[in-house]
Amino acid sequence: MEHRPKITAWLPTTKKEVKLHGWDTLDVIIFSGDAYVDHPSFGPAVLGRILESYGLKVALVAQPSVNDNLQDFTKLGKPRLFFAVTAGAMDSMVSNYTASKRPRPKDAYTPNGDKGFRPDYATIRYSTILKDFFPDVPVVIGGIEASLRRVTHYDYWSDRLMPSILEDSKADLLVYGMGEKPLREIVTLLERGVPFSSLKTIQQTAFFVHQGEKIPKNKNWEDVTINSHESCLKNKKSFAANFKTLEIESNKVYGRRIFQEVNEKTLVINPAYPTMTEKEIDASFDLPFTRLPHPKYYKRGPIPAFEMIKFSINIHRGCFGGCSFCTISAHQGKFIASRSQESILKEIDTVTKMPDFKGYLSDVGGPSANMYQMKGIVQAICDKCTAPSCISPVVCSNLNTSHKPLTDLYKAVDKHPKIKKSFIGSGIRYDLLVPEFNKKADPKELLDYTEEVLLNHTSGRLKVAPEHTSDNVLKQMRKPSFKYFHIFKKYFDKINKKHGLKQQLIPYFISAHPDSQLEDMANLAAETKAMGFQLEQVQGFTPTPMTISTVIYYSGYHPYTLKKVYTPRTKHEKDEQHRFFFWYKKENQQWIRKVLKKVGREDLADRILADSEKTNNNYQKCNNNKGKSSSFKSIKPKRKHYKNRK
Repeated sequence: MEHRPKITAWLPTTKKEVKLHGWDTLDVIIFSGDAYVDHPSFGPAVLGRILESYGLKVALVAQPSVNDNLQDFTKLGKPRLFFAVTAGAMDSMVSNYTASKRPRPKDAYTPNGDKGFRPDYATIRYSTILKDFFPDVPVVIGGIEASLRRVTHYDYWSDRLMPSILEDSKADLLVYGMGEKPLREIVTLLERGVPFSSLKTIQQTAFFVHQGEKIPKNKNWEDVTINSHESCLKNKKSFAANFKTLEIESNKVYGRRIFQEVNEKTLVINPAYPTMTEKEIDASFDLPFTRLPHPKYYKRGPIPAFEMIKFSINIHRGCFGGCSFCTISAHQGKFIASRSQESILKEIDTVTKMPDFKGYLSDVGGPSANMYQMKGIVQAICDKCTAPSCISPVVCSNLNTSHKPLTDLYKAVDKHPKIKKSFIGSGIRYDLLVPEFNKKADPKELLDYTEEVLLNHTSGRLKVAPEHTSDNVLKQMRKPSFKYFHIFKKYFDKINKKHGLKQQLIPYFISAHPDSQLEDMANLAAETKAMGFQLEQVQGFTPTPMTISTVIYYSGYHPYTLKKVYTPRTKHEKDEQHRFFFWYKKENQQWIRKVLKKVGREDLADRILADSEKTNNNYQKCNNNKGKSSSFKSIKPKRKHYKNRK
């Protein structure tokens, strides 16, 4: 039987476990929508360990039931300082529903993947229950759900605008982004005797100021007021205009404080902290995690999300890509916080000592695998920057995109005597590896990195995300032209041929994104077919709070120009676009010809359906055309708007 730590190695989850810790009272009680996995990749566990490191007595109630007498919310009583509430590692609505609003069959953050343990709008449900039971105890909400719903936002699942989550949750304070720094300040001030109601000047927090209350002054901050919630409800353009301010301020080193009127109250969003230093992020990962699920889950089955990252290593936070449909920069920031090589190797050493470790690391990566140690060359330039992306439309001339520190890290990892192989499971920004796009980088360095990944860190399939083939759609996405994917594939094929490899290139694509026309999807089908791909890694665009694509989807306007942008919104439009991914299925082929004939694009139909009777045999799933050159004359679709298409 494998060795298991004592129950007291985890944060207590029951009254009995509290007593086993030798405690009579608690300082903070955390409520989480995820099962409790004591691992640095799980936010609730990180939150608990951070608070514990400040000398606090912390308990964690995972996936409390909201369908009974609600005893899970009262069983541990009142904490001395506050309740902390998070929906977990995902927005609860993204976790519970697909892009077509169907209930997901599994919840990856629950034992055995069982569903039904996380309520819809979990942060609101948990917080309101706690405020009903304990109206005098402060509630602090955080995590990705609270972070991305901190201001007026579009909720796709109810198809309506919702106010700041502070309104519906009745919470006292919201911590957005990565919580280490604001939590430290909150605890420090509370332990000094500062009343909770006076915590108004902590960075990276949001709260309401009621009529008659004074908004605290801070001489170091500039202020900006955005359109009120009521104005957003009346005018979609007002809602769209807000997002430009929100995104710009979120991506500054020194942002402005944001005010918004909401139902006769003022929402105050304090500026974010500067990006964590190497020492600070190392300290977070060096906390005493057991790296295991709580023992109470042993008989319930494995937790899929844990099994996936059990032997993986997170090497940095943040992403400077600024993709329009992605929430990473809105939550983690666009500036990269990288761990030291020493901290990473220390964690790897811990992983190699786990009883069931077989010598293989499933991932050494981050939000984007190849942004480790990348930052501005002259920090003063970054301090004044307001751009939401450092690589769109071009790579910033002040950005150091050297891949050498990452290549060196991979080699250091593989020198560990107990590591047989380390894989890169995170998505790689292929555009950063194309010298024709990343023009200031050393081409040899980029080639060395690509070669290192393909030779030593890929399990037969390298996943990258071009997302689309249409330059117009890619521009909306803040992604580079598809021509750079063609170039990258040539490098990929060349390395494959040079070393006699059979690696496959697996591209990800999105349908029904704002500005995507039916002909764009037909072009995507034709172009990827010509490259030898039979697509499998595809998805429909899912509007999630705090992304520019979602704002366009709801309002119809681009936040930066306030010009109208076509977006597929009906189920019929979305289904039609998605169907083009599967041109190789017999049931779609007659439909494709019929649809393209109707819009006068039989040329595209011919390209897609040429030799259709042979395609199922000749095209391997997502293959790379067996190393053949991907030279291809890109189709330039005649883009039309189909707003009234039936």
